[in-house]
Amino acid sequence: MDATATLGFISIIPAAIAILLAFKTRNTVFSLALACFIGILLSGKGLMGFPTLLKTSLGTTSFSWIFLLELFIGILIAFFQRTGAIQGFTKIMEEKKLSRVKVQLVAWVMGMFVFFSDYFSPLFVGSTMRSLSDKAKISREKLAYIADSTSAPVSVLAPITGWAVFISGLLIGMGPIQDASQAMMVFTRAIPFNFYALIAVVLVGLFSLGVIPEFGPMKKAEKRALEEGKVLRDGAEPLLGEELTDTPPYEGIKTNVFLNFIFPVLIVISIAIGTFITLKSAKTMEAFLTAVVVLGVIMRIQGVPFNDIMKTAMAGMKGVMPAIIILALSYSINQLSKDMGTANYIIEVTQGWMTPNLLPLITFIIAMLISFSTGTSWGTFAIVMPIAVPLAFSFAGGEVTTLVLATISAVAGGGVFGDHCSPLSDTTILASTGAAADHIDHVKTQIPYAGLAAMLAAAIYLIIGFVAI
Repeated sequence: MDATATLGFISIIPAAIAILLAFKTRNTVFSLALACFIGILLSGKGLMGFPTLLKTSLGTTSFSWIFLLELFIGILIAFFQRTGAIQGFTKIMEEKKLSRVKVQLVAWVMGMFVFFSDYFSPLFVGSTMRSLSDKAKISREKLAYIADSTSAPVSVLAPITGWAVFISGLLIGMGPIQDASQAMMVFTRAIPFNFYALIAVVLVGLFSLGVIPEFGPMKKAEKRALEEGKVLRDGAEPLLGEELTDTPPYEGIKTNVFLNFIFPVLIVISIAIGTFITLKSAKTMEAFLTAVVVLGVIMRIQGVPFNDIMKTAMAGMKGVMPAIIILALSYSINQLSKDMGTANYIIEVTQGWMTPNLLPLITFIIAMLISFSTGTSWGTFAIVMPIAVPLAFSFAGGEVTTLVLATISAVAGGGVFGDHCSPLSDTTILASTGAAADHIDHVKTQIPYAGLAAMLAAAIYLIIGFVAI
């Protein structure tokens, strides 16, 4: 099937099955696997199409990268546990006697601080704040929400991230944009119009402060944690192995919070940002590999036996396997949706509504639908940006106007929405992993909050569409 072909309504069935089953059964692996199998049959590829799909979608540089990244992050978190680094960090924070509100605000600020990687951010915030938030009786669902809402939304707002480079790269050749520098300038000008991302980040602070009261499933989860002391509901299945939640520090080790925790984190940040500035590409996976090797050497110097270090590394890999399995199946169904033309079908049935006044709003809604049904924000950018932005330029007479900037940000914000609401999204999976939360519980509690941000953003895009013309 060529890139522009579509199977029509049939193309949305696999993603719909995966999402509905995930909520119904609370078993994401089963739901994704069954959806892939049904999708293969619907596309006429036969029984052997399923293993072929797995080989095609997982035998890629993209999946290999996130697979290795996950492994190295798992090892690093295991090393943090084995050296007592996270326990030491928690003890320092406990000495400050932070209130329940302040613990949430610290997690919020930490998420915004690690802005350079939407993959590292939720894992870092969740794993480092989990013990502290548990003691403060904050539900794992709330921690996962904070970690998730300060990852992709922050990354898409910063002009020095891979997100910025990718989105601006898509803009080259559109309207008067001729090169990368002009594209980045336009992207930067569009940042104030990315209302979904801005509102999503601000809402975290407002909910943490209690300015806006909790509502929906999150209110129930927080009440359970606060009144019953249960940070997880009965029967919940945390998306993180016991290897990364119950690993005790090595007996006799003298934990140094700087060497065992802060220094490795600084290595990751320095390499990621440094390579982005010098190579225009943040080498995040290589940054984690370096941090793992350095911390492993430090552990050996501190007296941890080599065999224990290797055993801890293997435990770290094992601990992230639940997330990796879901990521693998998510990549598979994303590839299946691409092959069946899911995004093209959504665009076909909505393109007729495109008018200058409704362009930002309709663009935002289309991007939301595609990102939610496929679980990929970058894929959404690649599909919608080449359609919506040239249309905006045609309405704007080839000039970079408010309508054009709002349309660019509508695509970006709509794509991020899928990162928040779809159980197929990689960053949502990573947020559940970092917080050791039940994945579907995280999705169910976060959807109303993401929906609130989306409704506010949609209203603003509607107003801009009529004001800008």
